[in-house]
Parts: sequence; structure tokens; C-alpha cells
Amino acid sequence: MPKLKKVVTTLWYNKDDMHTLRQVFPDADFRYVDFYDTQKLEQEVKDADAALILGDVPTCLLGENTLKWIHCDHAGLNGSARPEVFARGIPVTGAAGRSAPVLAEHCIYFMLQHCYHTKELLAAQETGHWGVDGSNQWRGLYSRTAGIIGMGNNGRMTAARLKAFGMKVIGYDRYPISDKSLVDVALSEANGDTIRPLLEQSDFVILTLALTNETYHMINYDTMKAMKPGAFLVNMARGGIVCTEDLMRALDEGHLGGAGLDVLEEEPLPSNHPLWHYPTVYITPHCTPQVPHRAGRSIEIIRENARRLEAGEPLLNLLRPTDAVTAPEGAGGWAKLLNACLTKEQASKIDLEKYLGKRGWSDPSEWM
Repeated sequence: MPKLKKVVTTLWYNKDDMHTLRQVFPDADFRYVDFYDTQKLEQEVKDADAALILGDVPTCLLGENTLKWIHCDHAGLNGSARPEVFARGIPVTGAAGRSAPVLAEHCIYFMLQHCYHTKELLAAQETGHWGVDGSNQWRGLYSRTAGIIGMGNNGRMTAARLKAFGMKVIGYDRYPISDKSLVDVALSEANGDTIRPLLEQSDFVILTLALTNETYHMINYDTMKAMKPGAFLVNMARGGIVCTEDLMRALDEGHLGGAGLDVLEEEPLPSNHPLWHYPTVYITPHCTPQVPHRAGRSIEIIRENARRLEAGEPLLNLLRPTDAVTAPEGAGGWAKLLNACLTKEQASKIDLEKYLGKRGWSDPSEWM
């Protein structure tokens, strides 16, 4: 089985977390490289066994080298699911699941905003007005039906919490759902099921699935028209899964009751975009709060995959050909920064901690 003798990283952790990460590989030659220094990174991985990368797989890792494993320290691997990456044949893993608990909270935040008509209540509070017309018709989450499309880490965490609210949960996934205790109805593509029953029965349709060529614009005018009248759509997955124009059409026609969107096809959403002004749409700018010690959760995924690699066991969060997507997908500021190919001089003029978080060190000797 492969032994990890040299590990190269571009990860952006604080001193304590970098020290912990280094101790995952106590016997390895451990090298740090600035994420933007692709020339040095390409040189360091020539004789390395593993690369732990901030962002997607850079082209410089696909040349002649001895890499046996690449880990990208974020959840979605769409940006790494490129033909040249698969052709190179190096296993690539991600950090899916590290933020699942708060992503589930974020989903419920959108649902409660809708149930409690937050915009109307805040407007009434602002004017000192007691009461909101129609509030005697509002309903909470209890006894209502939530349909979750995508029963991976995020979907399972969300399902468990919604069950605690007393909701009926319908789950749909590409693969059979193993933990039936999380759902009242389990649907899967592998068993020949479609999402149609979920759409027709759910008061809330929740998206926690990956963006692929198959799921691009999965939620379009036809699927939205198939939803229960007044249903509320929550997208915690990727913007490209929902067709924005079709979403606005369904809202304009009054078929959808509203939407909670943390991700959109175009990010950042232009300030003049009409979607901002829909009264039943709640938008957050791709900004789910962090779990306590998110880096620590990432390191545990890395630790387990290092063990699995050396033991010859299947890796967690492994990049698969089905993760590939050729459809357009907007990239936020974080992604643009990581692919900017900065020189050291250019990087020194940017407040990197503003985008990547506080690191608190400048030389690896401070934690090595």
C-alpha cells in the first residue's frame, strides 16, 4: 500500500491548526507553498505523495510527478471534475460534510423566514404597527411535508432536524437511502423512482445535491409547475441547479410560495437584478456561518483519508466522473482569487485574510 513520505500543502489555517495538520503526517517530509505560487508548487510535487490544496486542482499538479492523492479543502468538487484531472488518474477528495450541521440550520432559517413572514413583521415593527393582515392564516413547520433532494451529508443533517420539528420528510437521492429512520418516504433513482411524488407532496422542496450535467437546471419551469401550489423552494446546493428565469416566472404566476436562496447562477447577484425585490424571496450571499472549528473538521477528514489510502481502503468524498459539469456556473470572489495566478508582489498588496480568514502567521517555522 502507498506510504505517504512527502506531503505538500497550500492550506490556509491558523498556527494551531497547521501544527495539527502537520502532525497527521509525523514521519513525512511536510512542505508548505503559497497557493498562488504555482511554479514552486509544481516543483515541490514532483517527488511528493500527497497534495493538500486550497481550492480546486490546479493544472500544475497534472504534470509529471509522483502524486498518489490530492485533497481539495472544500465541499464541492465540480471545479476539479475536468477531463484532464480524470485523465491524470490521481485520486481527488474533498471536505464534504464539514459544515453540514450549520448548513442544515441555514435551510431551516429560510423555512422559518417563510413561515413567520419575516419581511412583513419587520416592516410592521419598523413603523410601530401592531399586527399583520392575514397572520391568522400562517402555519409553522409542524406536521407539514419537506422534500429533500440529495441525501448526502447535508441532506441527512437537514432531515434529522426537520424530523425533530415534527415534519414529514420525503428524501430523494441517486442512490438508495441507507438510513430510513431519517425519512418517512425514501425515493431513489437507483430504484427507478422519480422526484415527481416529492414535488407534488412537499410544502418545502429543499436542494442539497451536487451540481452535475444531469442536475443542471433540474429545477426548471416544468418541475416548478409540478410542485404543490404554494410550495417554498430552498437552494442550499449550487446555483446552476435552479433556472433563475424559470424561478421568477413561477413566482410571477403565483404557483410558488417563495424561495430561500443561498446560491445563485450569477454570483454575486447584480444589485439591479429583479430577484432581489420579490417579497417572498430570501437571499443570502453564499455565506452559511461556520461550524465551530471548521478547520478541525477538515483535518479529521484528511486524517481518515490518509489512513485509508495507506490501508488500501476506499477514500471519503472521492471525486467521481458524475461530478463533472460543463454547464456554466458563476464563480464567487473566493474562487476567482484562488485562480488568479498572482505573483508574490501582487499577493502582498491584497488583504488575503479578508477573503480567506485570519491566519496569524507568515512563516511555516512558526508552526512546523
